[in-house]
Amino acid sequence: MSSIIKVNTVQDTDGNNIINENANTITIGKSGDTVTVAGGATFIGGGIQWQSTIVTGATHTVSANQGIWIDTSSNACTLTLPASPSVGDQIVFTDYARNWATNAVTLNLNSEKFQGNTTPVPVYDTNGESVDIVYSGSTKGWIPNSDGAVALETPQTVDIEYLAVAGGGSGGRGNSGGAGAGGLLTNFGGTALTINSSTVLTVTVGAGGAAISGSSGVGNQGANSTISGPGISTVTAIGGGAGGRGDASTSGQPGGAGGSGGGSGYGGNGGAGTSPQGNNGGSNNPATAGPKYGGSGGGGAGAVGSPGSNNAGGAGGNGLANSITGSSVTYAGGGGGSVDSSGGGGAGGSGGGGAGSYNVTGNGTDGLGGGGGAIHTTNDSGKGGDGVVILTMPDADYSSVSTGSPTVATNVGGTGKTTVKFTGNGTYTV
Repeated sequence: MSSIIKVNTVQDTDGNNIINENANTITIGKSGDTVTVAGGATFIGGGIQWQSTIVTGATHTVSANQGIWIDTSSNACTLTLPASPSVGDQIVFTDYARNWATNAVTLNLNSEKFQGNTTPVPVYDTNGESVDIVYSGSTKGWIPNSDGAVALETPQTVDIEYLAVAGGGSGGRGNSGGAGAGGLLTNFGGTALTINSSTVLTVTVGAGGAAISGSSGVGNQGANSTISGPGISTVTAIGGGAGGRGDASTSGQPGGAGGSGGGSGYGGNGGAGTSPQGNNGGSNNPATAGPKYGGSGGGGAGAVGSPGSNNAGGAGGNGLANSITGSSVTYAGGGGGSVDSSGGGGAGGSGGGGAGSYNVTGNGTDGLGGGGGAIHTTNDSGKGGDGVVILTMPDADYSSVSTGSPTVATNVGGTGKTTVKFTGNGTYTV
């Protein structure tokens, strides 16, 4: 059984009111008094009431005098303010996961004003922002007391490993060289990048060089793949070099330089590769070149392209194997050279290199950055394979925040790591 004592006033020994109840208003002390709260005591009720549930939905209606945390990791949020607010109503809302720059919070004013205006509606899109607004009445409506970003005073770091492969070049036409593979850069199994959490990494995946059609000609270089972001040196894998040109009436033209160099047309020199990303394209001996002499193979990440020979195109240089995805995959093989005879084209290098041929187009493989194969006839030469960028980090550190629809796999190969694989441009928030 509980007991209740009902009084209107509590006085001290001098007759002064300590607590006074009048018309549902309870006054503690009087003007000029010092009211002391015992250490460890907690006020219940009144002021801002912080909600225990984190707001994660796309819409949410807030009540007066609430404090809420809004987590926009998965989606933006529209926050509806109270209908018919009273002067002095206060609302505080805070970026719970520091993601508002990616997915913003928009206010639905519910027919009220904000700083005296009804449009445009306020949008909060700064990471770490905390907003405190108070209702001032119908003239000016809601007015912010503060709405600035709160610095992250306890930054965490994540170790990131990567593989970046650029787009392969395209093969030449005529007795021509195969293209070089896209440059390959990786720190997998080495020293990881240590990156602050909430850092946004921007990923660009290089496209393969476009095929050559029509008359004889030099191929096209592949595009670079990059990883960039605050606090790190940009990782740039260089596009594969173009396959050189050669035919029966002209001396060979060299292969193009790149991540790996393109192979020469007959009687020319291979293009230079970029260390440590790849190798040179194969070169032919001008003194022995002739109408039936094959073009050289393009360089690969693991080997130099082979020179052409009489009635045979040179093979593309092999690529390099890497197990960042949990299983061994070979990337960045060079394209094979072509020749003026059926069946004499050079093989593509392991890792997506396209085969050279008299009359069959040999494309580099997308997602591996393989160089395109050369061709002799009027069919298109082999296009370069598109590149790839793969990031990996411990499963516990994977943020799940990205753009560009990368492919994500967790606990790859039982390693306890997550891979984020980009085959197109995008971002990843650490």
